[in-house]
Amino acid sequence: MNGEILSILTWTMTVAIFVTTIVVVAVVISENRNPVRSLAWVTVLLVAPIIGLFLYFIFGRDIKNKRAALSRNLKRKLKKRERSVKPNIDRIPFSEKSLGIIRMADSVCSATVHFNNSAKIFDSGKEKFDNLFKDIENAKNYIFVQYYIIGNDETGQKLAQLLMKKAREGVKVHLIYDPVGSASSGKKFFKEMAAAGINVKPFMLVRFPIFGTRINWRNHRKQVVIDGSIAYVGGMNVADRYITGGKNFDSWRDIHVRVTGPIVLGVQRSFITDWSFMSSKNDELPEADFNIDIHKIYPSDDDKLLTMQLVRSGPTSQWYNIELIYLKAISSARQHVYLETPYFLPTEGLLNALQTASLSGVDVRILIPYKSDSPILTLASASYIAECLRAGIKVYRYTPGMLHSKMLIIDDELVSIGSTNFDFRSFEHNFELTMLIYSTEFNQQATEIFRRGLTQSERVNAADWATRGRMTRMKESLTRLFAPIL
Repeated sequence: MNGEILSILTWTMTVAIFVTTIVVVAVVISENRNPVRSLAWVTVLLVAPIIGLFLYFIFGRDIKNKRAALSRNLKRKLKKRERSVKPNIDRIPFSEKSLGIIRMADSVCSATVHFNNSAKIFDSGKEKFDNLFKDIENAKNYIFVQYYIIGNDETGQKLAQLLMKKAREGVKVHLIYDPVGSASSGKKFFKEMAAAGINVKPFMLVRFPIFGTRINWRNHRKQVVIDGSIAYVGGMNVADRYITGGKNFDSWRDIHVRVTGPIVLGVQRSFITDWSFMSSKNDELPEADFNIDIHKIYPSDDDKLLTMQLVRSGPTSQWYNIELIYLKAISSARQHVYLETPYFLPTEGLLNALQTASLSGVDVRILIPYKSDSPILTLASASYIAECLRAGIKVYRYTPGMLHSKMLIIDDELVSIGSTNFDFRSFEHNFELTMLIYSTEFNQQATEIFRRGLTQSERVNAADWATRGRMTRMKESLTRLFAPIL
């Protein structure tokens, strides 16, 4: 009798797996994705259905139909404030290629372009956090904080204590953290902040097994807004290693910017949108002081300071926003393309764009770490180097410590700084943020930082690179197969 029951259960499970697999295969085909990727999923599902279904439900699904639940009233207020200081694009005194990028960013993700901003660039974690903590200490009305990682270490505790202090003083504090990136900090760490009056929200909390698929969609953004007048955007999370290098590295190289001016409204809208994404009621949304006269805080002199756009991208976006903008920017380069990234796993389009630029006589230089904080990603990144070298791209590996910077410099006008790594995960799966800064003066500052990094790096020699052992090359090739989900 028990054997019959077991046989029936086995047959039922087999049929269920078979039917589910066929349904999922049909879904993959109907989504009209990249043919290579679709074929890969179909192959895995048919050859190893149980493993394939498990991987698909974690890494294969998309959430493009999910939208932030902003109320119409709040959306109207946010856009009205931002548009009240929106300049005429035709007045921007830049080349046609920069104007093309500006128009594209506005088209694909409503990235409002703003004049009359200022920015301070940090390539030192200590300097960035010293400035951030000072600005938070001086906050009077509200503070919005969002990081992928908020560590429960000395730096994280300092931020937490400062935010709790400001909350007790009556300042409205809202904090978003990623529960996967900040998993090691523990729930108690965030509960203490909530108990002190801080509005704390985890972004897309992972609860196994019901919501297990959420683990693939992480919020990698780093953004802070203070009183609507100061904002921080960049690649640095909140942890000691961004200052000291941590246990595994002698130093940690990263880049962040502190901005003031109308662009702060864009960062503010970005934070409120993310907050609303995880909110079930519109009255839970953080609302800034909409009665402030924007024109008194941000003068309307369009001929001074920096021109900026804030670009958001994520799995809910209609397009892969940042990837498209990078494609446009690299393709429009006429002098040089300088890229600084901790993980170099480009999509086929971006790799082709870099190769095409180099073969066209553009000076293309890529700066990556000699050893990153992820051995797997170090191997996968190395698999692309030979293809770059064949096209004349100059590849450098940073040796003093961990290189975590995310910066793209195009000619002498455009600089991109943000949270976006040059890899599949950042372009397609993560919620990311990058600041586009149009300025010859700021470009020179960023270029100096980039060139300083080159002096601390080893340039990869094509002949030496070709002598790598067969086993090393095999490891690189195998890890590259998983590049879309790494």
